Amino acid sequence: MIINPRGKEIISVSTDFMGRKLTLEVNRVGFRSTASVIVKYGETVVLGTAQVGKKPISGMDYFPLSIDYEEKYYASGKISSSRFIKREGRPSDEAVLIGRLIDRPIRPLFPKGYRQEVQVVSTVLSMDPSFRPDMVAMIASSSALMLAGVPFDGPVAGLRVGLVNGEYKAFLSPEEREQSDLDFVVAGIESGVTMVEAGAKEVSEDVIVGALDWAFKNIQPAIKLQKELAEKVGVESLPYELILPNEEILEEVTQWANGKFGKNIQFEYPVRNDKVAEIREQFHNEMLEKFGEEEYEELKNEYDEAFTNVLHKDVRRGIVEDGIRPDGRGLNEIRPLSSEVGLLPRAHGSSLFTRGVTQGMNIVTLAPLSYSQLVDTMEVTDGERRYMHHYNAPGYTVGEVRRIGSPGRREIGHGYLAERALMAVLPSEEEFPYAIRSVTEIMSQNGSTSMAATCSSCLALMDAGVPLKNPVSGIAMGLMMDNGTPYVLSDIADAEDFAGDMDFKITGSVKGITALQMDMKVHGLPIEVLREAIEKSKDGRMFILSHMLSVIDKPRTELSPYAPRIEKIKINPEKIGAIIGKGGEMINKITSETEAEIDIKEDGLITVSSSDKEKIEKALTWIKSLVEEPEIGKIYRGKVVSIKDFGAFVNILPGIDGMLHISQLSEKRVEKVTDVIKQDQEIWVKLDQIDDKGRLSLTMKGVKQ
Repeated sequence: MIINPRGKEIISVSTDFMGRKLTLEVNRVGFRSTASVIVKYGETVVLGTAQVGKKPISGMDYFPLSIDYEEKYYASGKISSSRFIKREGRPSDEAVLIGRLIDRPIRPLFPKGYRQEVQVVSTVLSMDPSFRPDMVAMIASSSALMLAGVPFDGPVAGLRVGLVNGEYKAFLSPEEREQSDLDFVVAGIESGVTMVEAGAKEVSEDVIVGALDWAFKNIQPAIKLQKELAEKVGVESLPYELILPNEEILEEVTQWANGKFGKNIQFEYPVRNDKVAEIREQFHNEMLEKFGEEEYEELKNEYDEAFTNVLHKDVRRGIVEDGIRPDGRGLNEIRPLSSEVGLLPRAHGSSLFTRGVTQGMNIVTLAPLSYSQLVDTMEVTDGERRYMHHYNAPGYTVGEVRRIGSPGRREIGHGYLAERALMAVLPSEEEFPYAIRSVTEIMSQNGSTSMAATCSSCLALMDAGVPLKNPVSGIAMGLMMDNGTPYVLSDIADAEDFAGDMDFKITGSVKGITALQMDMKVHGLPIEVLREAIEKSKDGRMFILSHMLSVIDKPRTELSPYAPRIEKIKINPEKIGAIIGKGGEMINKITSETEAEIDIKEDGLITVSSSDKEKIEKALTWIKSLVEEPEIGKIYRGKVVSIKDFGAFVNILPGIDGMLHISQLSEKRVEKVTDVIKQDQEIWVKLDQIDDKGRLSLTMKGVKQ
């Protein structure tokens, strides 16, 4: 038995989890937190903490849960590569996305009406470089909540699954992740799946469903271990009260709304929203008249929440009983589509994609590869992002007044999903040597904006002349569960999203799926229900893709006149030093004299960019002369660098000299070398042969001077 400094036993439980030992330990650190757990897996160590507020926050109409993922550079033995800031500051986009990844399967597992403030933090203390630590952090967060005494219907566990050589595998190495056709995160509880997110290289629906099933089965040991720990610790439940709608008020509002919803508000958006707003205003006016201004001021929030509750029930009833959605559509019907490209004259590529009231404008900008974003995170496998998608959705897009600020977690998450959707179909750097920034400006929102961002970015990329392997479309699917029967909805709008049980976004090409994100609002769903949603999404996705191709059916063959021109050349990586020169002297000379931008990759790919084609050609010629390999039979203009009695040494290429023997100076007999050539003279010579030691023999015979 190990006792901590406060006299408590350090409790530890372990199990085998995907071929490694998984250990959960409590009472070693975090004495003042509500709960803290150290999770060890391989050489990765994550601290999970949960802190619970003392009492509910009054007047709050949502659950104040915050879940954060903390990167620590020391965990991987790194110091930040930033020149000016060395301590951890604002979370990187990657850390924000992992925080969302942990949050999404956990949040639905608290009861409705729970208003206690809860903060969960997963801090990576040590990172095994052979796999990513995010799923260990998810287990740490869930374990801390299991010990915090809160009404959490967990535990939760997750796996990041890859597809290597046709087989599913978790905890992939960086090399395996590069090879994998799938990057698939599945999280769930003992009874079902609660969250899915994926990026893929155009894989089939069967591959996705297979990964779901494989991951769900393999997370069970981690779930079982968390339950074992909670039982050993003997968790005491904290007192709490749920802030639920008043049943009497709910019944009163139900009676008032009788006959006012249903077909009376079945209109296309935004007309439906206006009708609902009119009825809501009528309702509040009648309640105000009934109670009086002073009394109703205290009751208004409760009555408004009850009104929304009744409205959501009406949405569900219409779908389940009548098969009709709030705007009158059938379950598989897509909202009206409209798109255009090339609408911004100075942009390198632009588009406007409209689906119902949801509208996304996308602008693509091309730049040299040197403009790629450097990724600086805790993980060892840092690198560059050559393709960047950014998503913006100001308050006016939902008809609200909001402060303009930096992008939040939602904006970062939506942008990343749309980015992943196109990653699989982008051309390689060698095929298209450009850095690409795609920005979606949402113009109007009514559901599925991340999928509008996906479709609009694909259209704008094709308008910009980016040679995509295949065009990609996306669709958001919804689900209503009623007595065990699933009702799957294609292309959900806000009303169905708010009232539904699942929000499922899927993108892909004709060849297969490229990205997927699935969030449950119920406590887990069986694989078969998810399979149905995935299979039904394909028809809607292909319908939207068909519309997109009617606007622009393939990438443009010519770039915008305002886009930079870039040419490329592939050289032997061993020759890179010749181009850079001592202390960068040569590369600086080339760029200053040609005024072209030059980017050099470690694999020998060199790109030269400028708005002036002549400057590109000048720089390319210069680079070729520095790295050119000697070729037998080729004529060179060389410089005499040394004269000997038996001949001369002539420099024909940078750093490469050849021997011009006295017998090769002329067809006639030559007595002295200096009778024909002089020191530093430029002459035309032909490379006659290269011996087995790499020595070059030159000749002037038959070469016109």
